[in-house]
Amino acid sequence: MLQIIEMLTPLFGLILLGYISGRIKKITLDGLAWMNFFIMYIALPPLIFKLLAQTPLEEFRNAGFLLKTSLSTFAIFVLCFFIAKFRQQSTENSTIQGFAGAYGNIGYLGPPLALAAFGPEAGVPVALIFCLDNSIHFTLAPLLMSISNKRRPPLLSMLFGIVKNVLSHPLILATIVGIAAASVQYQPPAALNSLVTMLASAAAPCALFVMGVSAALRPLKRVPIELSYLVPIKLVVHPILVYLLLKQMPGLPTAWLQAAVLMAALPAATNVFVLAQQYDVWVERASSAVVVSTLFSIVSLTLWLYLLSNGLL
Repeated sequence: MLQIIEMLTPLFGLILLGYISGRIKKITLDGLAWMNFFIMYIALPPLIFKLLAQTPLEEFRNAGFLLKTSLSTFAIFVLCFFIAKFRQQSTENSTIQGFAGAYGNIGYLGPPLALAAFGPEAGVPVALIFCLDNSIHFTLAPLLMSISNKRRPPLLSMLFGIVKNVLSHPLILATIVGIAAASVQYQPPAALNSLVTMLASAAAPCALFVMGVSAALRPLKRVPIELSYLVPIKLVVHPILVYLLLKQMPGLPTAWLQAAVLMAALPAATNVFVLAQQYDVWVERASSAVVVSTLFSIVSLTLWLYLLSNGLL
């Protein structure tokens, strides 16, 4: 356990530094715009590319892994969605609650945590899970919101928007380019490789620091009753479901199983709040879901990493 705490301390320490900075400096959220752009469009894509380009091509051919991890995310979304519907919530509110229970912080927190815990071998499953989970997110959000909207956009326009969002996401593009580079065993020139390495190294500290600042600038005003089940579903039920689906897969590398469970155990993503703002539904509660699940994940992730790293599952 001491080894896990030592590994997590610098990661959560960066989040804490960001939180303290946000509370002291009082810079508005608008000040994070360029930092978020740098992380998502400039730093994280080289990290994903670098990991995938150095991976043997045969490691990408694991349809069973992709199917089961995607199925688990979708199942958790459906569970949270219908719990909300059972409580007579609108389709818009139910959609945001579905994402609060199923869509983890796989962009900012996932890669640095998985790579620190399980090494470069975790890079491929992390990238593939990211692509598929985001594809689910980009498809379900506009689809369900348009169904509940009386002024629905034309079907072709909506489908075009979904495809555009999926294929234009910087990390999905980085995954496609990384797999293509791996297929031809591409080796970038030394100068380009140095730039890619420098940017990849900046991704994790910047992302974790921004997480802390974001938490500080979105103070927790109240804890919605929905979080009494959404947070346990996200931090406990989701990773258990992934583990149960994957543990019987023959020949699945240990790092893939560990990375998949860890990705499922991550707290709700900031994108849940962004989505709520975009559609102007469940906004304050979505912010609370992100903050509360992140706070509880400090304990839950420590326990999950201890179980995974010591082979106790």
